[in-house]
Amino acid sequence: MDSEDLLSQLADIHLPEPVSFWPPAPGWWVLALLLLIAAVLAWRSYSRAHARAEVRRRAIAELQRCMQRYGDADDSDSARLRYVNEVNSVLRRVALVHFPDSNAASLSGREWVDFIQKNGDSSGLDDELAEALSFGRFQTHCDVNVDALDKLGRSWITSLYSRNPDIAGAQGKVAK
Repeated sequence: MDSEDLLSQLADIHLPEPVSFWPPAPGWWVLALLLLIAAVLAWRSYSRAHARAEVRRRAIAELQRCMQRYGDADDSDSARLRYVNEVNSVLRRVALVHFPDSNAASLSGREWVDFIQKNGDSSGLDDELAEALSFGRFQTHCDVNVDALDKLGRSWITSLYSRNPDIAGAQGKVAK
């Protein structure tokens, strides 16, 4: 047999059909599913962080309103007592939102101060502020450093919402 005869017996070359984009290979389906799951988790994390930040902003705004009301009043014992009680009220509402299963609303005196110290940044809490927070509403004379109390309230609230991601859905419960 001649080599030309052999070549003539060969069939024509048939190229395979071009690879189509649909349906994708199983690996692409897995990748798409993983990307979708990652996007959902990222969105949930973002929305929770946004909800925490919104609740924190509302609580800080409430503290600012307390300070503004104090600044609008005269610098008397009654104005300071009112300010201490308003700040105490804001801190209790934040505690109730942040720790719904605790008995923060019923705490008073030293127990309330211990709760504040145990559950947030209370580095600015000195004996004067502790006494004002624990017995402020029962006093007739109050000589508390209002700026230090405002700073304590802000740092305590900020520390609560920056460390615990489980506060999503608590929007609107802090502000009146």
